[in-house]
Amino acid sequence: MDLILCHTTADFDALGAAVGLTRLLPGSKIVLTGGSHPPVRDFLALHRDEYPLIERRSVNPEKIRSLTVVDTQQRDRLGKAAEWLDLPNLREIIVYDHHLGQESDIPATRSHISSVGATTTLIVEQLQQQQISLTPAEATVMALGIHVDTGSLTFDQSTPRDALALAWLMQQGASLSVISIYRDPGLSLQLQQLLTEALENLEYLCLRGYTVAWVTLKTESFVPGLSSLASELVEITEIDALLLANEYSLGEEDSRLTVIGRSQIPKTNLNLLFQPLGGGGHSQAASLNLRGVDSQAILKQLLDGIKAQIPHPPTARDLMSSPVRTILPETTIAEGQRILLRYGHSGLSVVDTQGQLVGIISRRDIDIALHHGFSHAPVKGYMTRNLKTITPDTTLPQIESLMVTYDIGRLPVLENEQLVGIVTRTDVLRELHQERDENGGGGEEERQKSNINLPQLQNKLAPQLWQLLTIASQEAEKRGWHLYLVGGAVRDLLLAEATSDTLMIKDIDLVVDGFHKSADVGAGVELAKALQQLYPAARLEIHGAFQTAALLWHKDPELDSLWVDIATARTEFYPYPAANPEVEASSIRQDLYRRDFTINAIALRLTSPRTGELLNFFGGLLDLQAKQIRVLHANSFIEDPTRIYRGVRFAVRFGFQIEPQTEEFIRYAINSGVYDRTAQENSRTPALQTRLKTELKHILEAPYWKSALQLLDNLGALQCIHPSLKLDVEVLQQLRLLERCLRRFDPQPTLIHWEMRLETLIAYLEPQYRAKVAKNLQLQEDGIKRLQNLASAQTEMMESLPKCQSPSQVVQLLRKYDLPILILIAVQSPRSLRHQIWEYLTVWTNVQPLLNGNDLKKLGYKPGPQYRQILDDMLAATLDEIIKDKTEAEEFLAQHYPK
Repeated sequence: MDLILCHTTADFDALGAAVGLTRLLPGSKIVLTGGSHPPVRDFLALHRDEYPLIERRSVNPEKIRSLTVVDTQQRDRLGKAAEWLDLPNLREIIVYDHHLGQESDIPATRSHISSVGATTTLIVEQLQQQQISLTPAEATVMALGIHVDTGSLTFDQSTPRDALALAWLMQQGASLSVISIYRDPGLSLQLQQLLTEALENLEYLCLRGYTVAWVTLKTESFVPGLSSLASELVEITEIDALLLANEYSLGEEDSRLTVIGRSQIPKTNLNLLFQPLGGGGHSQAASLNLRGVDSQAILKQLLDGIKAQIPHPPTARDLMSSPVRTILPETTIAEGQRILLRYGHSGLSVVDTQGQLVGIISRRDIDIALHHGFSHAPVKGYMTRNLKTITPDTTLPQIESLMVTYDIGRLPVLENEQLVGIVTRTDVLRELHQERDENGGGGEEERQKSNINLPQLQNKLAPQLWQLLTIASQEAEKRGWHLYLVGGAVRDLLLAEATSDTLMIKDIDLVVDGFHKSADVGAGVELAKALQQLYPAARLEIHGAFQTAALLWHKDPELDSLWVDIATARTEFYPYPAANPEVEASSIRQDLYRRDFTINAIALRLTSPRTGELLNFFGGLLDLQAKQIRVLHANSFIEDPTRIYRGVRFAVRFGFQIEPQTEEFIRYAINSGVYDRTAQENSRTPALQTRLKTELKHILEAPYWKSALQLLDNLGALQCIHPSLKLDVEVLQQLRLLERCLRRFDPQPTLIHWEMRLETLIAYLEPQYRAKVAKNLQLQEDGIKRLQNLASAQTEMMESLPKCQSPSQVVQLLRKYDLPILILIAVQSPRSLRHQIWEYLTVWTNVQPLLNGNDLKKLGYKPGPQYRQILDDMLAATLDEIIKDKTEAEEFLAQHYPK
């Protein structure tokens, strides 16, 4: 006998999961181990015959072969049926549950536990995989399980997997009319009476902007459906958290306590509070049952736990953008529009000559003024003067209330009457969305990624790197600054979560954000200087134009060859496509916003008080999980074409896909012709010159360079090198031949192989373009010269090599060329010429004259210019096999050069 066990007081999720399992385990029977919720009881009164249910008392334990437990991992929730878990004749015990983080005391042989909104979802997924269809009755009860446990997909623990499971159940014929009846059946008469009593006796506490309520109801016996009563209380009173206790008697000297918990407060976790007392559930809904305890002491313990969990709400200091872009009242509307365009703002703060805030002008205000032809009018005629302002300590709920009450899109932040920041509606929405994600959206695995704790970080990084970051954060904290690890290092840490390897990252980016306390644009440089005092082996480089400094170690005993960039948080503006950006000091949020791809726009805070916090404003975590490369801005590739090459490099390196819209942006930028136009209009286009060469170096020296080139060609991005460059069959063949040549003729690299690959690509262009492209990419002088002379060298060889009748003539022709140019010519030559070059490099260059200068001297020849000619003639004779040994060499010498 194969049994499926529902927990005591079975809900629809337990019943729905059990019904689904009867299709996965044909012949199995369902046992309700001890009662059910009132709606489930009413449902089964009409539909019991549709499902293979049997009573516990009818089971012969000796005939049980396997047990499958659904929607719980605790044996005490199985009532008397828990005794069956210890039967010696059991072949298997399987557990299906969706409550993560619980310690199970069921000796399961297999477990299926995943962070979804309902256990039934896990069963649906297996049914889909095995292509098992359901009856409408089966689909209906399973759909009820998902609806009730996810609040019809409105509870925070709901996931896309639950939605997909519901959709499939609807396809299987789930009855919506039946679901609507039992999903929210209303309160029974007894629960309605208890609701009135609870409302009269409810106690409240307000803490950090949230309302917590609690009440104890005393009844003569157990009351089914208390969870429905708790949900009704929360909805009616609009409280943020509730503890509903029910105390009832089991006899003259025994009592029982049931506590139902509900919480809508971000970052609270009722499951963690209830588990030590033997209860459990979700972060936002949990329950427990105890016997013979002091109910008030238990309630106080739980209440204290909730109060301790309630987070301090973010303040304006945490949310604001700083420093604020300001203009004077006399600034023209046209200039205001230009500034908005430059910084991508939706409004500007207007200050007087003393720096006092006098107004705000929005993009809409400016657009209206421009529409009416007032581009030269001062902004003071259009700005809003009646302002609502906040302080750095104003909390998020207060900010949200002000914005909603007065329909304000931005609130200036004033400290000591000085403008120190601004909070926009976007800042508030982003924070609220992030709170929802951290408190439940997207499943437990995703929520855990909102923070990386220090031990986890320490275990992932090499100890010497961890020590460096710790010292850097301490130096930043001394100065009152925030310090963040940003970009690729954070990305690699997150990608390495599933591995046990320790990372020795060789390129680290740190960003200092000091604008909550100071507007010192040199914060990054100052921190780098302080670290260099502590690490004197590091070389310090300062780049004033970009407000960055770098510490470089070269073959250090501990840090090896490490590069640490330290920058002040900044924003940037591209004056024209492919230019170097103009940068200005800004906040960490804006610093991340200026970056290329979402997976690189994640920051990890290294300084207290929120050490280990991840800043993930743009969906980078989701894109890492989805393994996709997504750009941050629609114009990103127009401003900087090297981002195309970076995107391709990341995609191939990590095995990611370029997100479809990002690919559209790439193709649009390339096909627009903007790069050709900007190159013609501007003498300097660094993104098509030095920065493009750097990206090509990263790609062409990587093991995946062939795949990267093919993806670049597929996108049409090789046009950034030259409009006519395409990766056709011929150039691919030349690159294959190049690799053979490099392996054969340069096994211990004396040549720079990535440069040879790039030169091969450039050499495929028409001769008139080669030197120009090489100069544009700022190749080394010998490379430029080689490509410049390649055509004439090819012509000479094409004409002369076929005329060579002997090896000595081939050697005489080819030895005036160095190895790189011979390789470039070989890969472009017909097979016959290539064979001669190959034989020259593999055989004939290794042939030496059979006599050397010392031999000539011993034979009585006087040293002098004649030696060179003698040795050359002797080498030619050796190559042509006219002489084969020293004796013949001496005879040759006597014949042609008599003494």
